[in-house]
Amino acid sequence: MNPERAADETQIESHWPRRVEAPLRVLVLACGALAREILSLREGPLGAFDVTCLPASLHNRPERIAEAMRGKIRANRERYDEIFCLYGDCGTGGALDRVLAEEGVTRIEGPHCYAFYASEAEFAAMMEAEPGTFFLTDFLARHFDRLVIEGLGLDRFPQLRDDYFGNYRRLVYLAQTDDPAITERAEAAARRLGLAFERRFTGLGGIERFLRSSVGAVADRAARSHPKIAAAVGSAVSDRPYSAGGGEPWPT
Repeated sequence: MNPERAADETQIESHWPRRVEAPLRVLVLACGALAREILSLREGPLGAFDVTCLPASLHNRPERIAEAMRGKIRANRERYDEIFCLYGDCGTGGALDRVLAEEGVTRIEGPHCYAFYASEAEFAAMMEAEPGTFFLTDFLARHFDRLVIEGLGLDRFPQLRDDYFGNYRRLVYLAQTDDPAITERAEAAARRLGLAFERRFTGLGGIERFLRSSVGAVADRAARSHPKIAAAVGSAVSDRPYSAGGGEPWPT
């Protein structure tokens, strides 16, 4: 299946096998809203990782995220040597971290994707400068109508816009790529909400750092018994920078 052509990318649960064989089997469990960004790194760190993404639509029901993650961990534990979690707390109120602690799985630091794209310090600075800030990422800009307009019922009740967004002053688009089409969508979203528009390029920020450090730890373990394979994996981790304008196309 090609997720880009699916009826609703936000509802998809997808899995991609590793592209580089490694002595230790590693699974990254991630939010579907991060899928394209994670896969753009798979020529490097993710070449030796399997990736499973839960549906991004779970953000509309955050009380379900923690147990959905627990289910995936338990379903895959026997097949993998290491499992990592690429999710923010995302409105679970700490429930996700409690589950991960119980299951022994490491998560990327940060309460949400805005923080691991922009960094927690930069996100805090933006909120301090203007508390009335609404954020978009590449994923949210692409799916603004589905997740925001339809999700909040504004397609049926447009008069509710100011009830939802009346206290916001600006929309900040945290851009992972230099894509004029996505920037245009983000600007259109700002106009639709009646907000000032600002674009800040982030690249992949903390996502790349987390994956590199995770692969580095796995390569260190593998080196004890499979030094040649571990060296190849370690080279991918240390030598390949992320290019926001390139990377692997959305896979079929």
